Amino acid sequence: MEVMSAREAADKWGISQRRVAVLCSENRIANVQMLGNMWIIPTDAEKPIDARSTRYNITDEKCVKPFLKWAGGKGQLLKEIEKYYPFDSGVITKYAEPFVGGGAVLFDILSKYNLEEIYISDINAELINTYVIVRDNVEELIKLLKKYQLEYVPLDTEDRKSYYIAKRERFNDLKVNGNEVENIEKAALMIFLNKTCFNGLYRVNKKGLFNVPMGAYKNPLICDEKNLRAVSEKLQNVKIVCGDYRKSAEFIDEHTFVYFDPPYRPLTETASFTAYTENLFNDEEQIELAEFVESMHKKGAKIVVSNSDPKNSNTEDDFFDNIYSAHKIKRVEATRMINCNSESRGKIKELLISNF
Repeated sequence: MEVMSAREAADKWGISQRRVAVLCSENRIANVQMLGNMWIIPTDAEKPIDARSTRYNITDEKCVKPFLKWAGGKGQLLKEIEKYYPFDSGVITKYAEPFVGGGAVLFDILSKYNLEEIYISDINAELINTYVIVRDNVEELIKLLKKYQLEYVPLDTEDRKSYYIAKRERFNDLKVNGNEVENIEKAALMIFLNKTCFNGLYRVNKKGLFNVPMGAYKNPLICDEKNLRAVSEKLQNVKIVCGDYRKSAEFIDEHTFVYFDPPYRPLTETASFTAYTENLFNDEEQIELAEFVESMHKKGAKIVVSNSDPKNSNTEDDFFDNIYSAHKIKRVEATRMINCNSESRGKIKELLISNF
């Protein structure tokens, strides 16, 4: 039997030598042998089919994290959500996240997998503009953010407040009257406000104007240029869409894993602290989403949906159990951080709903 080294296999298959060693150690290549500290591979061995979705060794890849703080972000639930990732089979080669928000799940997947196609969307136009600018104009964005950081951080509290209010007014002006030429500035202002406002909230009033007051951070990192550049690189092949989640229907098929993270249903009538956009997401829209999930399920997609658990406040409330009765519902523990009453913060249950 003729054999080749891991280096020769790497050259033949167009992948790294380290990747070949990983495939050997995972028994993904037939009839390999270890000779001393070297892998010996049959020359007629075929490159394992992984549909470009095999999990990477994270030490070889750039790990990226969300560049915005976002209310309801899924950082704390990633360990639960990642249990659903269906990529290792090689059948699921696409990912869609139609309520992308801060993108905690998106960036976890981008850090671990190399997929054929990725689709993200949101109806928040300013959020989507920021994603697009990070992808397409990251150096100009970093230049502006560095400027804001140098100007803002040395100021005392009162001067900071004046600076913050001026930037907030400029952001709202661009939101209403701006044009594409000013999209980089608008994205920079979005990040600046996110890093310096109270609790990193994004909230707008009925007119659609951002109205969150300044936070009390001593030394906010307004420009995390290393992460922004890494994120920009990861987003290069991501389709970014501003629009309703229904637009994702054209992208989603039997090769797609879809994560839906819609605005959560309030646990009580007074619990809805914020509006991410001028449009609210009521029970009727939650039901419409459940119907859309069912239609994507019929396409063969693998789907996970997250939401609040009404049983935290009313054990008789079966709203989600009813509208997702055809699917699996798992209750997981989370920490609620955003509440004006500190005594109301703490451990609650959230729902992870899946069709597999």
